[in-house]
Amino acid sequence: MSPKFSRKFFLKTGLFSGAATLLGSLFSGLGQKDQPTYNGEQSPKTAAQNKGHGAMTTMGQVDHQRNGFDPHQMLTDWDTGNVSTLPNGQTLREYEISAIDKEIEIAPGIFFPAWTYNGRVPGPTLRCTEGDRIRIHFINAGSHAHTIHFHGIHSSSMDGIPGTGPGMIGPAESFTYEFDAAPFGCHLYHCHSTPLKRHIHKGLYGAFIVDPDPERHPEYEDTARSRLLGTKENERWQEFIIVMNGFDTNFDNDNEVYAANTVAFAYQHKPIKVQHDQPIRVYLINITEFDPINSFHLHANFFDFYDHGTTLTPTNENIDTVMMCQAQRGILEFSFEDFEPGKYMFHAHQSEFAELGWMSFFDVVNKDAEISV
Repeated sequence: MSPKFSRKFFLKTGLFSGAATLLGSLFSGLGQKDQPTYNGEQSPKTAAQNKGHGAMTTMGQVDHQRNGFDPHQMLTDWDTGNVSTLPNGQTLREYEISAIDKEIEIAPGIFFPAWTYNGRVPGPTLRCTEGDRIRIHFINAGSHAHTIHFHGIHSSSMDGIPGTGPGMIGPAESFTYEFDAAPFGCHLYHCHSTPLKRHIHKGLYGAFIVDPDPERHPEYEDTARSRLLGTKENERWQEFIIVMNGFDTNFDNDNEVYAANTVAFAYQHKPIKVQHDQPIRVYLINITEFDPINSFHLHANFFDFYDHGTTLTPTNENIDTVMMCQAQRGILEFSFEDFEPGKYMFHAHQSEFAELGWMSFFDVVNKDAEISV
């Protein structure tokens, strides 16, 4: 009988290097000469301990090419759709989204049987402008009935829930969702099929960003233009999407892995490089299942927070931690302009989440340094 490992077991043993580390931990009572090997070498956990970091991270590399997505590319991968103009002059943006069953690697050697939108978790980050006509062609290529429910304003028939409009879309079926983008802000979409907690937790969610139309907000036109993708005012901002999520790897309704954009410790192993003299805007979404809250804490700095992103003035100013329930989201704005170059940590301020993967860094560099994410 194979043992059942809970997240408490992972924490207690410092077990976070994938299946190989798990094997190593089971033999942790053995002497050094009896330590098991992994592919003929020292186990990752033993190697980690010998390096002195106490296994407070993962060892090895996640194969992003196999996954079909890279958490660093996700940071700025805005899907603006296929753009055209309707007869009435309104901008039309069309998107294609497919539900696909796919195994993904969420930490080195740890694989999760996900349900995905377009083969990635989170799904594509859809970005548009307030007032655009949005048309989403949804194809269910998975093995279960799914939907897409958008957080925003739309008609009942487009709500993407059981019992209204088309209801749940069965395998090999399709449906087109259509509505006007409103309100502006940082939103999300997710599957609303039952059981809801399973469809969300398995990976069917993504970010939906609606930029404000400056012409609709003359009193805050400069601020609105700074959020509008493609404007000169927006170009000076370093913008990132961060989706806080978790994974129940043994399906006991308790997460064993936590992450920002799915891969545990992705931005600890490879910090996000940012220019010290350009402001930073983070679109932050919490979609963690099985835990009542998640959080974001920024080290050595403070930010302004726009709850749900639906305001052009901060709802909280000069804070360094924000707490969110599931589906809550917002925009964080801050700068490292007067800071020395170096690595600045950000993470969940639930220690358990941080120890199980939700730990990250910004790498602040001078303006002449090359930036690549």
